[in-house]
Amino acid sequence: MVNGWIILDKPHGLGSTQAVAAAKRNLRQAGYGKVKVGHGGTLDPLATGVLPIAVGEATKLAGRMLDASKEYAFTVRFGAETDTLDLEGKVIATSDVQPSLDEMEAVLPRFTGPIEQVPPAYSAILIDGERAYNRARAGEAVEMRSRAVTIHSLQAAPPVDGEATLIAHVSKGTYIRSLARDIAYALGTVGHVTMLRRLRAGPFGLAEAISLDKLNDVGKGAPLEHALLPLQAGLVDIPALDLTPEQARAVRQGRVLDGLPHHDGLYWVRSGSVPVALVELSGMSLSVVRGFNLPDVAE
Repeated sequence: MVNGWIILDKPHGLGSTQAVAAAKRNLRQAGYGKVKVGHGGTLDPLATGVLPIAVGEATKLAGRMLDASKEYAFTVRFGAETDTLDLEGKVIATSDVQPSLDEMEAVLPRFTGPIEQVPPAYSAILIDGERAYNRARAGEAVEMRSRAVTIHSLQAAPPVDGEATLIAHVSKGTYIRSLARDIAYALGTVGHVTMLRRLRAGPFGLAEAISLDKLNDVGKGAPLEHALLPLQAGLVDIPALDLTPEQARAVRQGRVLDGLPHHDGLYWVRSGSVPVALVELSGMSLSVVRGFNLPDVAE
């Protein structure tokens, strides 16, 4: 059994689905057979950086990773807007206005905290059952509804040659291309993203990420432990509770445990070092949210 996380530093040009396929292929070539694999948050092919890939029982936590906040570095080129809001599209608007750092820092507070944001027409959002980007590519005028997102923090570096790099810590559902567009509008100009790099996704940062070459080495016989983090690495932001063997057995059977003197909330429980389940504690009673099918160390 293979369970855990491969944190890929996704290279430019590789899609998230292709990255998952690469993980499956290399695990298969390494002799692990058919393993369940999924990713914890799509990255556009033009973007690079942290892509959490869940393996085995860790796929039960992929939804939590999708909901986690993310941190990005991105570069905006002022003076031209493209239809895709990035380098891939055609220019649809231009401006001679080139903002200074002081001007940028004056408008950034407008984009910090809870905001309403209109996603790009070139996005994977479903409209009447069809991806928005398919409608946009077909020449259709796509009307995107605004959505509520949260920008936890936003910082800018001084512009150089018409480009400025910013770092944003954002909630799920935030489109950096839309953020760049709207910041440019607030500055009386237009712009598009020329570089996008994810620095962090939930608990995972670039420090834990491996290159595609290192992932490919697994398929050539390199030790998997050099590429795979344990399942519990995706739970470091949640408190852990230790269970007795009897309690762990009850949780694995889906039974409710009573009389636990802990605050209400989400926890993960373990038997020794082995994760047993993601649980919810309410009124000193514990119920299972997601159970993990992992063998005890003693087995």
